Amino acid sequence: MKVNGGLTPIIFEITRGLANISQGLEDCLYMGNIDALRDWGHAKDYVRMQWMMLQQEQAEDFVIATGVQYSVRQFIEWTAEELGMPLRWEGEGVNEVGYWNDKPIVKIDPRYFRPTEVETLLGDPSKAKQKLGWVPEITVQEMCAEMVSSDLAQAKQHALLKQHGYSVNVSVE
Repeated sequence: MKVNGGLTPIIFEITRGLANISQGLEDCLYMGNIDALRDWGHAKDYVRMQWMMLQQEQAEDFVIATGVQYSVRQFIEWTAEELGMPLRWEGEGVNEVGYWNDKPIVKIDPRYFRPTEVETLLGDPSKAKQKLGWVPEITVQEMCAEMVSSDLAQAKQHALLKQHGYSVNVSVE
């Protein structure tokens, strides 16, 4: 699976790609900058915050974010752990590879580095916490587990179809 961070958020590509690898549907997940830091949150928390914003008598701007950031690498590792595929990293930079059971399943591909890459994205939701009493209730690790569960179920279905001779396209780009 190739990940370029295009229209589909990278975390969906990670959970889907590693779930497919776990079921033998794909061989490797190709990534760009895995050390980039991001502020990821669950849609349920963000929708709840939007609802709280709409309940205010006076319209105001609020930052919808968790205020906590994690690296793409960490998200890859959580996904792999959730799938029972702990990773071992070797190499540096574009030569870095993530191994599972001595099989290379995550590789860095320079084509997926963005020329205008933002190394760190972090929102400040302090105004929402102060004025609305909003705090995120779902951790990024819980969100990852939820995503992996869904993608693994779909990968298992695809693997079963493939095992019985059906042509299955698992890559979504």
